[in-house]
Amino acid sequence: MGTQRNGFNKESFVLAVDVGTTSVRCHVYDKEAQIRGSCTDEVVPLYPEVGHVEMDPEEIWRGFITVVKGAVQDAGVQMRQIEALGISTQRATFTTWDRKTGVPFHNFISWQDQRAAELVKSWNRSCTMKSIHGVMKLVYFLTRQKRSLAASLIVFSTQHVTFRLAWALRHYTQVRQAVTEGNCCFGTIDTWLLFKLTKGQVHATDYSNASATGIFDSYQMCWSGFLCSLVSLPLSIFPKVENTGHDFGSTDPSIFGVPIPIMSVMADQQAAMFGECCFDVGDVKITMGTGTFMNINTGCKPHTSVAGLYPVVGWKIGSEVVYLAEGNAADTGTAIKWAQELELFSDVKETSAMAYSVSNSDGVCFVPSFSGLQAPLNDPKACASLMGLKPSTTKSHLVRAILESVAFRNNQLYETMLRETRIPITKIRVDGGVSSNDFVMQLTADLFGRKVARPQHHEMSCLGAAFVAGLGIGYWRTREELKKLHSTDEVFLPRGALKEGTCSRSGEYVPVLQSWERALRRSMNWYKP
Repeated sequence: MGTQRNGFNKESFVLAVDVGTTSVRCHVYDKEAQIRGSCTDEVVPLYPEVGHVEMDPEEIWRGFITVVKGAVQDAGVQMRQIEALGISTQRATFTTWDRKTGVPFHNFISWQDQRAAELVKSWNRSCTMKSIHGVMKLVYFLTRQKRSLAASLIVFSTQHVTFRLAWALRHYTQVRQAVTEGNCCFGTIDTWLLFKLTKGQVHATDYSNASATGIFDSYQMCWSGFLCSLVSLPLSIFPKVENTGHDFGSTDPSIFGVPIPIMSVMADQQAAMFGECCFDVGDVKITMGTGTFMNINTGCKPHTSVAGLYPVVGWKIGSEVVYLAEGNAADTGTAIKWAQELELFSDVKETSAMAYSVSNSDGVCFVPSFSGLQAPLNDPKACASLMGLKPSTTKSHLVRAILESVAFRNNQLYETMLRETRIPITKIRVDGGVSSNDFVMQLTADLFGRKVARPQHHEMSCLGAAFVAGLGIGYWRTREELKKLHSTDEVFLPRGALKEGTCSRSGEYVPVLQSWERALRRSMNWYKP
């Protein structure tokens, strides 16, 4: 975990960078975990063809350098006062590059990219997959191991790296040639940044990022040789997988003037989980950004799901491995941004008041499935829809219906998590840009019938990466210390027990939920295969 350092004073700081889908941000943290300086740069996605979503690796690199220098300057401190660097990144966005020169063979292919959709579709329908499903059903029948049942239902997705990488190997001659010559490096954004920061000395990732690629076996804790041989991915190109809290080496002195120890590398959702101090089994973290990601701490064992929850490594620090079960809804912030572009409102901050200005949605239901429906329905062919429109429908009704749909999807994920994991929930913490909406937060608490907490700072991925890096050098000593550093939460209490039907609010939302679920069913299987 790196060298323990003692004697930190008020003049020493920890730096964390989060590379997201729309921005790169850097924060400088002091011993109280207060932000002393910040800098943000925009990430501009590229759309070279319909369905293709890319990012320029050199732009990501320039953005990274810009925000680090900007945040340190904003804090009014010197680079030599930075004790450690933590990095959090979006997951499953990857590139490949020349091992000797460090030059990328192509742009980053984003987790949102759909270029491998046909390849995924043909594999999911293939005789090979049917055979695997059949064999695993038989194994489940004989062993009754839930993992075998899950394997009998598994389908590939474009969100995972697997087939986008297979597509790149098939379409880029340079990549194939470099593989043959043993000169090809594969990496998600964290791996690329480590390679650049250390001037090619380090080709590594951590367990949290690796587990989100779809190529990593979270049970065996290694790259899946079986999957790689099945779809012809060369194991030689993959980075070494290290602990989340690990001394990855120091930044080359030519970059920031002094070497800065890189003490943590983390996937964004897992980093947010750590930043929220969800260290105990049953702790739940919901991040509502572009999409919604709901994670539950399942402890030292990966959860095996039959309803679309995905087992990921939360973090590995020392010998401790913590697993999470994750469900997601793809179109949370997307739906709100779409409504804004339609000019239903001018400022997102207005939406909560607009929703509260009417007593209900006037029977309007919105299904937020621009990118299909994820767990527990798992229907990529579902369409987004507005149903129940009337001459009396106003903008406020539409906005309320859209915000309700976000809370309804939260509720679906939450109920799936309860049903599947059977783990008693200990606490629920919510972050991400959409969590600033009081209407969504209150309705989510009402539907869950549970207290839901929102931290003062909604962006927690940076904080999580900083916490892990700081623990690695002894800047912070224990996780209990981290819990005490948390800013005062805003708490949303459920207004009556909706699930048991013991209050008038139950009568208000049960029929609304039933109508919405009916709209959901009508939106499914809309697009032809």
